Amino acid sequence: MQSLALSSGGNAQAERFGQLKAQLLNNWDVLDDLNEGDCDILVVPSLSLDQQELRKIKGVHHYEERLLFSLIRLRNPRTRLIYVTSQPIHPSVIDYYLQLLPGVPFSHARDRLLLFCTYDASLQSLTQKILDRPRLMERLRRSIRHQRSYMTCFNATPLERELAVKLDIPMLALDPDLLYWGTKSGSRQIFAEAGIPHPDGSELVWNVDDLAAAAADLWERQPELKRMVVKLNEGFSGGGNALLDLRSLQSVAPGSASTAARTAAIQERFEFLGFQVSDETWMHFSSRIPELGAIVEAFVEGEEKRSPSVQGYITPTGEVEILSTHDQILGGPDGQVFLGCTFPADEVYRLRLQDYGLQVGKNLAEKGAIERFSLDFIAVRSPETSKWDLQAIEINLRKGGTTHPFMTLKLLTYGRYDAATGLFYSQQGTPKYYRATDNLSHQNYRGLTPGDLMDIIAQHDLHFYSTTETGTVFHLIGCLSEFGKVGLTSIGNSHQEAEILYRKVIQALDQEAQANINPDTYLPAPTFMRNEISR
Repeated sequence: MQSLALSSGGNAQAERFGQLKAQLLNNWDVLDDLNEGDCDILVVPSLSLDQQELRKIKGVHHYEERLLFSLIRLRNPRTRLIYVTSQPIHPSVIDYYLQLLPGVPFSHARDRLLLFCTYDASLQSLTQKILDRPRLMERLRRSIRHQRSYMTCFNATPLERELAVKLDIPMLALDPDLLYWGTKSGSRQIFAEAGIPHPDGSELVWNVDDLAAAAADLWERQPELKRMVVKLNEGFSGGGNALLDLRSLQSVAPGSASTAARTAAIQERFEFLGFQVSDETWMHFSSRIPELGAIVEAFVEGEEKRSPSVQGYITPTGEVEILSTHDQILGGPDGQVFLGCTFPADEVYRLRLQDYGLQVGKNLAEKGAIERFSLDFIAVRSPETSKWDLQAIEINLRKGGTTHPFMTLKLLTYGRYDAATGLFYSQQGTPKYYRATDNLSHQNYRGLTPGDLMDIIAQHDLHFYSTTETGTVFHLIGCLSEFGKVGLTSIGNSHQEAEILYRKVIQALDQEAQANINPDTYLPAPTFMRNEISR
């Protein structure tokens, strides 16, 4: 194994990272992430994101469990998986995933799974925790077959690059030098380059004065605007968004006052932004602007709105393919916070989503990006024509809320995504659908341990059945006892069946937790599903 003295500077690290990337490309026929060759996969599920923004997510330290779908890769008898976490994962959770594997003896799969832990519950990035523990680093080095391995992670930053170089294995993820293209301002630039429709908005600014001026300029360009969205440039899951309501500022609207008066009034109004997280304040939000940057963007109005997305993949060879489309389910005060999704997206626009995804994917590939990317949209139906207008709002260059549901479906069914229809077919040719969430929660669910959940799954027949390839797969199980929150993916042979399975879980948890809750309070079904479900 080639060693590298990182003390010689960042140039040596960058050079070795480039060599490892070339190694990944040369061995891609063996290491192919989707075809699962004979390889070792190091999973580092670190959320290496802004720590203050992460604190807005309830139970975020359990989100390292979202990549446990990777254990399903052990269905390949030649694959070894090395999974690192901050805190130990409950043994029954590991058993739960390994028992999902069809045709693989439990003991055989367990022998090929190596679990490592830092025993550190702090909010510091998991990757940093690993780097700070030389003995753990050495154990990881000894555990990996270096010519047949790669590292995968939730998102890639300079920390993940440093870890990959120190372990001397390729990283199947975005080069951190390209992270800008996944920010709010970077996304807008790519949309413009690729010709993707997107809302009018501003350039990136770094202080409150410039933000107010940018908002005033946007209002002058779009005098009919009722609202704007203020976005921290590196916010995620909607927690870094805030709504500016212009309807209370009509006395300084374009044509009614000077630009200076309008700018001053907007800046005063920032104190009353509509935040998407209950404990957010303007004092805190504004303090992040010099650190993260911010933009303003026109709020897309509409009586009937949806939030579809498309997920793509760029191989190390530069090929772009579409993985999935979803209708996302949003919540929060103004419908800005990601709660869950349904697959696939409505047929009336899913092929357009694919086309836009390919355009952006090719643009990203030309810039050198690899691995997963996704695009989020706002869709509004015209009352006159009934046609849906799609406006792109951001690019995510990381795994996200739609990654683990789709990969769970793909790995459990050995199925394929059909780009001609936007449907996913099992090996038997049956189209598959699902309803997924990271946010099924209620205070009465607190105190339910992983063992309790296993009992509930058994008693209420909430399994995923490999024979029918339908049922529910749970995740974020470790979050349940402390926060009363769990994730799940309910897979059916129709939207209706997936929804029924999803609500069956709610009914069972409510019954066991003695919580009388209206199921419609949990992620109500998207509009296009409601007629189908009621039939």
